[in-house]
Amino acid sequence: MKRIGMIVGSIREQSYSKALAKALAGFFPETIQLTMIAIDDLPLFNPDLDKERTSRPDSYDRFRKEVKSQDALIIISPEYNRTIPAALKNAIEVGSRPMDDIAFNGKPVLIVTQSAGGMGGFGANHHLRQTLVFLNAIAMAQPEVYLPEIHRLIDKDGTILKADTELFLKMVVTDFIRFATRLVR
Repeated sequence: MKRIGMIVGSIREQSYSKALAKALAGFFPETIQLTMIAIDDLPLFNPDLDKERTSRPDSYDRFRKEVKSQDALIIISPEYNRTIPAALKNAIEVGSRPMDDIAFNGKPVLIVTQSAGGMGGFGANHHLRQTLVFLNAIAMAQPEVYLPEIHRLIDKDGTILKADTELFLKMVVTDFIRFATRLVR
């Protein structure tokens, strides 16, 4: 396994999910190429636009190609209203088509969710798991990553504020590399 794409579910400039992606990136060995896969330029998914190449937004093709080119994926997301943000849901819709060539198909995925509240993105995490089943992606089952009160665990620059959080995230990265390596041929 050499290529891992990171999809950040928040499009806010100073989001904790972006800071968390930056922190996680520091735990991967240099032999793994990490790629941030942008979702902020994707127009709302519309099957009518997707029918023919002449009407399909270039960003749809770009997103699908980037996802397909990865050996594995990490989705880092906040929880909005007990689920995932609209921008992330839209990206998943774009990547889910065409049905005979789903971009996420067969990809090992690490799901990392966070929230300012005490549940750590539990709802968002499980909604992603349900969706990934349909997309034939393989979510790592354990350890599950829910980070509550994220503002106490990491700052906006990606500095982890608690030693136990850093140890946990390092363990998660190690476990994910093992998990994904077993699945990638």
